[in-house]
Amino acid sequence: MKILILKPSSLGDVIHALPVLRLLKRHWPESHIHWWLDVNLVPLLERDPDLEGIYAFERKHWAAPPHWLEILSGIRAMREQRFDLAIDLQGLARSSMFAWLADANTTVGLDNEREGGREGARAMYDLTPPRAPARTHAVDRYLAVLPLLRVPVHWDFEWLPPRPAAARKVRETWAPETERTRWVVFLPGGRWDNKRWPVRNFVELAKRFGDIPELKLVVLGSKAERSLGEEIAVAAPGRCLNLAGSTTLDEMIEWIRLSRLTITNDTGPMHVAAALSRPVLAVFGPTAPWNTGPYRQLDHVIQATDLPCVPCLKSRCFYREPLACLHAIKPEFVFEKARQELARDARDGV
Repeated sequence: MKILILKPSSLGDVIHALPVLRLLKRHWPESHIHWWLDVNLVPLLERDPDLEGIYAFERKHWAAPPHWLEILSGIRAMREQRFDLAIDLQGLARSSMFAWLADANTTVGLDNEREGGREGARAMYDLTPPRAPARTHAVDRYLAVLPLLRVPVHWDFEWLPPRPAAARKVRETWAPETERTRWVVFLPGGRWDNKRWPVRNFVELAKRFGDIPELKLVVLGSKAERSLGEEIAVAAPGRCLNLAGSTTLDEMIEWIRLSRLTITNDTGPMHVAAALSRPVLAVFGPTAPWNTGPYRQLDHVIQATDLPCVPCLKSRCFYREPLACLHAIKPEFVFEKARQELARDARDGV
């Protein structure tokens, strides 16, 4: 059995799709599974034990004629695999067209408002599951393709397996695993500005954590978010590592794995914490947690749902009080939630 999964981006979406890969491989252990993936996310899956290969996708090349021969070469390589199944979990025109061009025996996709129902993607599929009910989480929407293939859905797998080389690098470079230290991860970034809880609130949180001597903080994120981390680190000298832009994707995953709590905006690494079953406190503004919140931890989402505009699902704020949904969430409230979670963690002996 040869299978192609198409889910090129983003980080959170690819993590949401990984249970499909895990269950396919558990059901067909001799299968050969490949993934069509954004080139920037290749490090996430390039050493995955359940994958045989990756077709790296460079979005900007589709509009650049000098790269069209390269794209055609990639399509030919896929067709030569003679895939039995192509499973499009992205559900947009480009991914569905690529699935069709792969010329698999059967092409499976979704027929939801977010996947398959836009840009005519549904027309390219041979099979689709019933449309998901409203407020179905992305993970469950993707898993819906498996019953069509008579693949059982269960949770007897490791969502994000350990990355030994990255874990070793984290230990050797930053020595995080001292006897009493417990780490709290801060993720102050976000793709949209109105997904970002004001950094001054993270700064205030960092100060409040100073009352818990065994706690240390680590700020993770991209290079573009390094300045946010600097503001936070200044508020907790000697107790906060600003590693935004300083870790590989694998190292970031291992940092979250060893943490006791992740306090985060609605951003891709939040889903890493959820996949690792690490406790999350997620500050949400304009987005809908029932669709893309931390899976199985939606009760850990903090959102000002009493505002009439929440969730607006817009990348820019148009409310009469700009970013009111984020300003309404106070650092003292988040700190109390964090304190309770850390106390539970200590009682459980994690």
